[in-house]
Amino acid sequence: MTDRFTPAAPTRIALVCLGNICRSPMAHVVLAGQIERAGLAERVEVTSSGTGDWHIGQPMDSRAAATLTAAGYDPTAHRARHFDRGWFDRDLILVMDENNRRDVLDLGAPADRVMLFRDFDPEGTGEVPDPYYGGEDGFQRVLAMVTRTASALTQRLAGGLDRRLDQGS
Repeated sequence: MTDRFTPAAPTRIALVCLGNICRSPMAHVVLAGQIERAGLAERVEVTSSGTGDWHIGQPMDSRAAATLTAAGYDPTAHRARHFDRGWFDRDLILVMDENNRRDVLDLGAPADRVMLFRDFDPEGTGEVPDPYYGGEDGFQRVLAMVTRTASALTQRLAGGLDRRLDQGS
């Protein structure tokens, strides 16, 4: 496994959902916070975006922001961005569900860099459910999933991951 961590080349991770106002920005804020606390901020760059373009420039969904704020995170800097071919330079593209994976791959993203975010979840793999059309409890469930998954991913990053981040490594 090649050591990817050099000052000139941080590991770049993109988190992707549908509109970039709920799941991927929640995961972005949590993962970036954990990376910062682990002392990896200069070696790992986290960004997020959505496969849909209708929320570009908008802040996070108010329920997602309130959930993060209650947990001690600051969601105020987030503005929705659109995933396009310009994101293909990321070392790892973590999608929230299978539809996001299909959309990202249909654009031509390198398949070996695209994974489900929860592939790193120690409690099991699968999709991060979209809480947008549900109640507050859906945002709490998403926060629990992204917190646990971000923790496991941060531990892997601290241990040294290569550019491809093979699951079996």
